Amino acid sequence: MSHSTLAESVASHETAGSKFYPPFAVTPELEAQADMRISHYPESKRAATLPLLHIVQHHFGYISAPAIEWVAAKLDIEPIKVLEVVSFYPGFRQSAPGKFHIRVCRTLSCAMGGSYELMDRLANLTGIDRSTSDSHHHPINVSPCGKFSVEFAECLASCGSAPVCMVNDDFHEGVALGKAEELLAKYSL
Repeated sequence: MSHSTLAESVASHETAGSKFYPPFAVTPELEAQADMRISHYPESKRAATLPLLHIVQHHFGYISAPAIEWVAAKLDIEPIKVLEVVSFYPGFRQSAPGKFHIRVCRTLSCAMGGSYELMDRLANLTGIDRSTSDSHHHPINVSPCGKFSVEFAECLASCGSAPVCMVNDDFHEGVALGKAEELLAKYSL
């Protein structure tokens, strides 16, 4: 798979949130982390695909075409095999989120608790246009300033305190519609 074919297959990486993340670059630290993870899978380097993708996303915010090529080269597999993993798991992002990425649970308990209304309110308050949202191929919508992004998540495992959401790695329960402004204020740095 050539770089241009791979780039065409990966969602557009550039968003207003891109300014909060460094461009993909292989550093000695990244190489060391990757080599350490690969060493845990002596029978099959390919088994390290998920751990390497997690490392890349943690450092760079999302998985770009050059990152996919690097992971594939590290594992001696074709880039399409890495792209298959990236595009299958919704936890991997193919475009830059905002500085504060909000995932709103949309499973039954949260939906009944108002998660769809909460999503609409969060989008409205942050200026996010969700009209082009595609829950599978382009699930993330970013605010014009790049500070916030939103996407729906499947079950955040707190059905009894619906609706729930996560902002980056911070978990928030019982986020009623009227608490949307308060939630965003916590991240208005």
